Amino acid sequence: MLQTLAGPGSRLRLRWGKEKKDRYGRLLAHAFSADGRNLGASLLAAGMGAAIQIPPNLWAWDCYVKAEKTARKQQRGIWGQAYFSPLDAGRLAADVQGFHFIRGRLSRVGNSKTALWLNLGDHFALRIRKKDLAYFRQLDFDRLIGRELTARGWIYAYKGQRRMNLHHPASLEINAAH
Repeated sequence: MLQTLAGPGSRLRLRWGKEKKDRYGRLLAHAFSADGRNLGASLLAAGMGAAIQIPPNLWAWDCYVKAEKTARKQQRGIWGQAYFSPLDAGRLAADVQGFHFIRGRLSRVGNSKTALWLNLGDHFALRIRKKDLAYFRQLDFDRLIGRELTARGWIYAYKGQRRMNLHHPASLEINAAH
């Protein structure tokens, strides 16, 4: 798909992220075609991935979220597959890990020395590190208790509980109240 968008043998223009590499040593850049088209946004609009925001690399995050929403609404690419439907936090299989969307009611908001915790039921928690809280300052989580949330990210297990780290509010959807 990328070769089709850019054109075989085309030269790409890169716009580097605020950090040039992630913690795994992968290069972080936004790719543009010779005619200036944002290839990441084009891939997202075609349903070829999910938009992820990891501070401080937030350039064009709103463009990427908008492109993904268009693909989701039209069930393009990955959005037509069951794997990308939100999982129920209350009925999460013990072996689930990796990137997923998860849905549940916010039952509790808690603080620890290093993070803010959003519990979706008894066995699943969303973790926002203190250093990322500034990005969430427009949200009053205590007022969201009882509301259904959908989060995106990587599920992992810790001491028998399933967790997901949130780095930016674009990884969290507040579902309509019923």
